[in-house]
Amino acid sequence: MSLNLDPLATAPRLLLEAHLQPLQGTRFQPTGFPNLGAATYDGPNGERMLLVESAQSMANRLEAVCWDKPGDDWVRPLRGLPLVKVVKKPKGNDSEEKGEPLTNSVLEAHRINSPYILEGKDRRVLDSLKSQLAEMEEGPVDLKKLAAVLLNMDTNALIHGVFLAKPELAGGRLRLPRALSSFIEASEVKEAQSGGVKNDHVKPGKGEEGRTSKEGFGNVPFARSEFTSPRIVAYFNLDLAQIRAFGLGNAVTRLLIALALFKVQALLYSGLRLRTACDLEVKDSGIVIKRPAGFALPSLAELEAALPSLIEVVATEQHWPADRVTRVTWDRSAKSKKERTKAAEKPTETASNE
Repeated sequence: MSLNLDPLATAPRLLLEAHLQPLQGTRFQPTGFPNLGAATYDGPNGERMLLVESAQSMANRLEAVCWDKPGDDWVRPLRGLPLVKVVKKPKGNDSEEKGEPLTNSVLEAHRINSPYILEGKDRRVLDSLKSQLAEMEEGPVDLKKLAAVLLNMDTNALIHGVFLAKPELAGGRLRLPRALSSFIEASEVKEAQSGGVKNDHVKPGKGEEGRTSKEGFGNVPFARSEFTSPRIVAYFNLDLAQIRAFGLGNAVTRLLIALALFKVQALLYSGLRLRTACDLEVKDSGIVIKRPAGFALPSLAELEAALPSLIEVVATEQHWPADRVTRVTWDRSAKSKKERTKAAEKPTETASNE
């Protein structure tokens, strides 16, 4: 199925706003931060604002809707995209293919820069990156070359962004900013205070002798702060100029844009249960396209239908192999980075001629 992406051909950004509301009731629970709690602040016109979901959290949620955890694979429309999988080292003499899945470059906190990918005994990804990007050890980083290498190893990194903070890789200077970013804000917020009690039906008083409520014994009352708001908005920003600047050709550009749009639509369709007390949905007013004018956002069904053929066009063009998964074996007995550094700094003994 052909997607009409022509209105995006020269636009620097695609800006979307999705107006949200609680799925049930009026209250919702925002993200909380250590030593801060809910992130409230004053808006430009003095209105009380609230950060419902941060850019970092939204990036993780935009990845999660792409992954089929039971199948340990991309969701079906995205299957065939390259990625890195980590498996546990098998016991005995079994081959690595028999190792149990551990993690992958889609779900890891630092994606392809994950310590499970770059810090273990299995150095195939690190060595491959060093070999392909060796020319960047000195001088400016060639972002087109970096993008071309990542396309064939971990395509999603071109959308999510990457920071290869390894001294062995161009001194830790290899990075691409996120092409797709998002956050959720609420305006004119008001607090909805409530509370409850953790009941101990065995001994509801002070708990067992010698035990305290800090250890979970006895009835423990607690306060709870939630919020209401007449306007909750999820913002999405797709950097089209950055995607085109990769210089990877029209087929790759179309694939990356379609992948980004799939993430947005999949998140809005099924990924807005942010917390137990924060389950949101898109209002009837739907998604507003702020820029560029004249672009019609493809539906989730349209994107699901188009993506498999877009992937195969790029696979043919880039000569991707049938198996597009780079597998890394994680050996828990491997020395830590601190241990390797300490060993490297230890003076070596020389043989004596006496």
